[in-house]
Amino acid sequence: MRRRPESSSTAPDTSAKKSSGTSKTDEEAKLNHGIQIRTARRSGFTWLTLFAVIVYSSWAVYQYQYENLPVPLTAEQAGKRGFSEVAAMKHVKALTELGPHTIGSDAIELALQYVLAELENIKKTAHWEVDVEVDLFHVNVGATRLDSGMFVDRTIIYSDLDHIVLRMLPKYAPEARENAILVSSHIDTVFSTSGYSDYFSLRKTSLCCFREGAGDCSSCVSVMLELARGISQWAHGFKNAVIFLFNTGEEEGLSGAHSFITQHPWSTTIRMAIDLEAMGIGGKSAIFQAGPHPLAVETFASVAKYPSGNIIFQDIFSSGVINSATDFQVYREVAGLSGLDFVYADHGAVYHTKNDKLKLLKSGSLQHLGENMLAFLLQIATSSHLSKANATVDDIQSSHDTAVYYDILGQYMVIYRQRFANMLHSSVILQSLLIWTTSLLMGGSTAAVSLAFSCLSNILMWIFSISFSVLAAFILPLISSSPLPYLSIPWLVLGLFAAPAFLGALTGQHLGYLVLKRYLSNVYAKRKQLSPAIQADLIKLETERWLFKAGSLQWLVLLVVGTYYNIGSSYLALVWLVPPAFAYGLLEATLTPGRLPKPLKLATLWMGLAIPILASAGQFIKLTTVIIGLSVRFIR
Repeated sequence: MRRRPESSSTAPDTSAKKSSGTSKTDEEAKLNHGIQIRTARRSGFTWLTLFAVIVYSSWAVYQYQYENLPVPLTAEQAGKRGFSEVAAMKHVKALTELGPHTIGSDAIELALQYVLAELENIKKTAHWEVDVEVDLFHVNVGATRLDSGMFVDRTIIYSDLDHIVLRMLPKYAPEARENAILVSSHIDTVFSTSGYSDYFSLRKTSLCCFREGAGDCSSCVSVMLELARGISQWAHGFKNAVIFLFNTGEEEGLSGAHSFITQHPWSTTIRMAIDLEAMGIGGKSAIFQAGPHPLAVETFASVAKYPSGNIIFQDIFSSGVINSATDFQVYREVAGLSGLDFVYADHGAVYHTKNDKLKLLKSGSLQHLGENMLAFLLQIATSSHLSKANATVDDIQSSHDTAVYYDILGQYMVIYRQRFANMLHSSVILQSLLIWTTSLLMGGSTAAVSLAFSCLSNILMWIFSISFSVLAAFILPLISSSPLPYLSIPWLVLGLFAAPAFLGALTGQHLGYLVLKRYLSNVYAKRKQLSPAIQADLIKLETERWLFKAGSLQWLVLLVVGTYYNIGSSYLALVWLVPPAFAYGLLEATLTPGRLPKPLKLATLWMGLAIPILASAGQFIKLTTVIIGLSVRFIR
């Protein structure tokens, strides 16, 4: 008889035990396998491509914003009422051919005669309903003493200065002379050799070692001459007079502007001052000081064809980092006037040197400033609100009514009052603090410690970046035959100092990354259900996300400080804080505290960086070039 199979009544129990013993392992395997799929690493090529795109995009923004100059117009193309760079360039050539026209030289007398002759011609060809007055103003003696800037607490005595003043107003509206807009620049240039004692002996042999002054400030004077010609055909419809001041003595301590504003009878009618200056030669002439009343910059922003200007430069200049001064300081401090200060800043390394020559003046530079100024003067000279711009500086600044301004790609200018800026910044700060507080409460002590270590990474990044640059400055004279090789080629600064700074930034952040990674390793070691390989991947992802968030936090700190001290440039912190935070919140953030981290999406980086790069890359590069040029000049 065949044996009957054994009963399997007990088999289910054994099987159940085996199943229950392995179910957890199966779940962990599935979980680990799922995490492995979601943590695929990005290749080095991806990061390299992203870096290349950021660099290229930044450079493209700079080229479009600052190197895209208008096409110069001939006199025929501009017409009687327009601005012609070709015509203005003739004035630049005529003035630079005179050589350095310093105070007390024969050349300054020739330059004054040239300007006077051109203004007399403008007077003859002006519209028949325009009253044109030309005044050769001589100053016997005076003294300048300013409250701030490079001439603070210094008394500068001046004497025997000559200025040329031109006033235009409607012939049949004499009341217009009571409110005037001043447009000012200086004819004199600096003497760039060892001293005045050598001037006459060297002048007989050659002028090649002297400064032509093509940028500072023959270009500005030439723009004013061409503007005066155009305005002479428009002024019959003005409600306010326009005064053009061609002064001398600016290079000797702002004496020209001071002598005019304190001694000329027309100075009491001025309600707004516009100064044209150069701290280099050519390029786009941008606003680098405005106010304190916002009327001038608001008007400019509304009508300028090629608006260019940024409050960053104003904040830096007013801080004293750039050891220089312009006539605008006199108009603001001594006369209490508001207005605009324009500056050419390309080729800053040749500023106040013998290399300030006509050949460096870019085509389109004069057209850019001329068209902007013509549009501005036509608008402001017909305004009935000009007297409002003469409010006291203290009243305006105490009421936080100054303007925050910056251009976007040289095509549009954003402008708003400081009061609105404070409200906007405060709102963003409060929301950011609320989000951070909620995030830390949900994450507990682990989140708080992770945030502290990620902030440490940012601090180390800045410390090492600065330290590597300083170290390069000390090492360079020891290994180079020329202790300052970047004097002849200013762009060497990028390789000699910017590269070490970048390397230092990477080093500092990597050290912080290692510290944060070590802490997170201890945290994840308590999660026994994850394999070591999965834990390593998750730690890297978590560290990456914390470093990204800490980058936004540093901009939040800068925004808080800038808002507290009413620094207009703090808008940059806003630009670099909001888009990355919005991108992270939209694509990455979760309300589930226990969710395991995922790789940052490339879309988060693109969305977070696009607007900041578009809004500020050009300004950062321009600021760098200006600082490099001026630093090289001062070191030289």
